[in-house]
Amino acid sequence: MKKIISVLLLFIIIVNLSACGNSGDNNSNQSSEQELKTLKVEFELPEKADVDETVELKAIVTYGDEKVTDADEVEFEYWEQGNQEKSTTIEASNNGDGTYTAEVSFGTDAVYEIYAHTTARDLHTMPKKTITVGEGVNNEQEAESHEHGHGEQADVFGMHFIEPEDVKVDEEVELAVHLQLDNEPLRDARVRYEIVSANSEKHHWVETEESSPGEYSASFSFDEATEYTMTIHVENDEGLHEHEEYTVVVN
Repeated sequence: MKKIISVLLLFIIIVNLSACGNSGDNNSNQSSEQELKTLKVEFELPEKADVDETVELKAIVTYGDEKVTDADEVEFEYWEQGNQEKSTTIEASNNGDGTYTAEVSFGTDAVYEIYAHTTARDLHTMPKKTITVGEGVNNEQEAESHEHGHGEQADVFGMHFIEPEDVKVDEEVELAVHLQLDNEPLRDARVRYEIVSANSEKHHWVETEESSPGEYSASFSFDEATEYTMTIHVENDEGLHEHEEYTVVVN
């Protein structure tokens, strides 16, 4: 009788261990499937257009094999090449089928650069394309293109700082920036915020953490009601060193 009970207990233990193993495999498979899913944006626009011609900008958004019909935000930001500080941003219309579109026209002969800023599934991506309008580059752009056109084509670096709104003194605010290199999230970079008050030369250096692929964030509280200059410094082990300057107004 004792022998039978022992055999039964051994059988039950083996069954339980097998079930746990299968459960672990399932969890592992589910985790792997989650890791394989990425946010992708196919950005469509013509290569050329006439001055003042209406042009459609289209972003096709997918997450893994799934069409994203409920993106949190899709915006197109465009500017004349060499003048990104004078960019224009327009919100895209959600067509309900995973596509997001907007219509624009360009008023001068130039090469324009355009980001398709897309936020969905707690991720952000911003593919970049160019369009030649009219006769294209002006003399200044052509000279710049010739000057930098020798050798291999440089990697395309992109930075999108999410500017905080209604910032109050001594209230903690999250500062976040999205980075890309060649239209892919820039991972494993060292990103720091250098923050300087208009009333002081004191520099605050704030280290960030990569909260999701290509997104770097940190919390900070501003101690004066004034204008702050914030420079975002980006470096990585491959020799990348970029920085851009922004302004944050604190009330």
